[in-house]
Amino acid sequence: MDPVVVLEGIGVRIGGDTILRDVELELARGETLGLFGANGAGKTTLLRLMATLLAPSHGGGTVVGVDIAGNDYTSARPSIGYVGHTPGLYGELTLRENIRFSASIAGIGEAEADAALGAVGLAGAADRRVEATSHGMQRRAEFALQLARKPRLLLLDEPHSALDAAAVDLVESLVERTTAVGGAAVLVSHDRERVAAAADRTVELKSGTLV
Repeated sequence: MDPVVVLEGIGVRIGGDTILRDVELELARGETLGLFGANGAGKTTLLRLMATLLAPSHGGGTVVGVDIAGNDYTSARPSIGYVGHTPGLYGELTLRENIRFSASIAGIGEAEADAALGAVGLAGAADRRVEATSHGMQRRAEFALQLARKPRLLLLDEPHSALDAAAVDLVESLVERTTAVGGAAVLVSHDRERVAAAADRTVELKSGTLV
């Protein structure tokens, strides 16, 4: 079966700075990858590249079978779940409204979106505005969206940040659900021990290059 991600000689320049250099990576179906690196090493940039939020400056490859250097590279996005370091929710909307709205774009009904909120323990807080919730609750809401969307590629940037002990299990559950059906997951974290225990293998970014 084709890999979920293939990156070949990938480089990314932003402004006058080279963020990624000659990145080579292959991610198989069912695989969980742990990605480490110091602040500024390029971890988030690499995740954003795989999420098709950035195009490579040079090099090529595929993400969920889509050519990331092609004109239609954004067509991969419905199959990608990306939870960034900063929650991407609308502060003036409730948790329920956020998840229903994002789910509707992916063709997911309200009942399934609501069920996902319940699965992450937010049923009782679903009608609270995001701006009145904690960072941890917002992370749970984003996990709920990914549970509903069932992406083929799951990209998590510091997923354990701001989570209480009970919520940490949600990360593992989300990763397991993705990989069990032939998807793949990438976890970026400073918590090497926790991620190494959950990952099939780990890699490290140093000065924009995987080692």
